[in-house]
Amino acid sequence: MAKYRLVLLRHGEGAWTKENRFCSWVDQKLSSDGIKEAQNCGKHLKALGFEFDLVFTSVLSRSIQTAWLILEEMGQEWVPIQSSWRLNERHYGALIGLNRAEMALNHGEEQVKIWRRSYDVTPPPISESHPYYEEIYNDRRYKCSDVSQDNLPKAESLKDVLDRLLPYWNEKIVPELKSGKMILISAHGNSSRALLKHVEGISDEDIINVTLPTGVPILLELDENLRPLGPHQFLGDQEAIQAAIKKVEDQGKVKSVEK
Repeated sequence: MAKYRLVLLRHGEGAWTKENRFCSWVDQKLSSDGIKEAQNCGKHLKALGFEFDLVFTSVLSRSIQTAWLILEEMGQEWVPIQSSWRLNERHYGALIGLNRAEMALNHGEEQVKIWRRSYDVTPPPISESHPYYEEIYNDRRYKCSDVSQDNLPKAESLKDVLDRLLPYWNEKIVPELKSGKMILISAHGNSSRALLKHVEGISDEDIINVTLPTGVPILLELDENLRPLGPHQFLGDQEAIQAAIKKVEDQGKVKSVEK
């Protein structure tokens, strides 16, 4: 029997997810489909009887908006929310704003998969001439973070994401879990993958094949030492979830031309 239970998810579809662009630290709201995904997630969690005591999000709007919509559907709007940049999506550096399928055409699908899914490969860093540099680094939300703006990343591998996430996990989230609280983490594709890698002990080689669809809750059941009692569980219609996973994987492939 599980000592601790935790629900983790990648936020609902964002506006740039729909456009198949690397969104990363650019702040985007949910798309209309993303809003529905978050609402359906809340309905499903309510039907399963989940009652949350605390919610953690990144400081990006799509993560926070997803949490709001889930709690609203569950009738649990009063549940406290804590937000940290340490749960942000991976910083994709110079790739931010670029179309994944076009990148696959120009650089090859395998290279794009390495940039998107590998553990320790870092994309080229963002420069001050990048069209979204000022928008990201002049954003007021990072002026109140626990590191100086000069020390914020300019590009990250998944390993870098885990390195900046672990202090928050160990110092903020774990104590709340151990106090008996039921926690929801509304995060991003890569911050969620990094956390799964740590909790489940997924190898550096195998993490490249872990893909998370948007808006699908993941249940983690842990023992008293926070070790998993089994593999993570996607909650919902399994056939639809597998189709959603394939959709995410196909984002990094060359788009076929209809004849």
